[in-house]
Amino acid sequence: MDMYKLRQLLIFSFISCVVIGSMAVKAQSMGVSTGKQVSIEYTLTLEDKTVVDSNVGADPLTFIQGSHNIIPGLESALDGMKVGESKQVTVTPEDGYGPLNKDAVSEIEKTYIPEDSLKVGAVLQGRSPDGKVIIARVVEIMEETVMLDYNHPLAGKTLNFDVEIMDVQNGPKQVIPGTDK
Repeated sequence: MDMYKLRQLLIFSFISCVVIGSMAVKAQSMGVSTGKQVSIEYTLTLEDKTVVDSNVGADPLTFIQGSHNIIPGLESALDGMKVGESKQVTVTPEDGYGPLNKDAVSEIEKTYIPEDSLKVGAVLQGRSPDGKVIIARVVEIMEETVMLDYNHPLAGKTLNFDVEIMDVQNGPKQVIPGTDK
């Protein structure tokens, strides 16, 4: 190979490395913002340090920032974070699963509950008259009736997240119905 071709090859290789390297730096420095696809690793604990959920060592949780697919308090706390950053986030009930609604309980006859679900803590699933899925927990069993709680199990609780940003990518392009955009 003559010196001219060798020199051209070295220059091309150098330029390719610079371009690829700058793309990698740009991807790493991309921050969490609305419309970005974000992947996180997290551990969720309660105030008493009880671990409720964790995906550490498993697949990351991936979502589109701003799409309201995760609780509002966590979503807003992630804004601006970059890949590799970690944070402890405390989410109040109002920014989590809401306050405990004392009216979201009902007492029904035992005969409406399957025999194997007649125990405190059992989770039942049904449908409302308009077809929506309803989930309730058995919270008390009396002689002829059962008390059901329709609150989310984490309603009224302060949530503590240890979260790390694993990846941030451009989100999918949104198509506006009725347009070519």
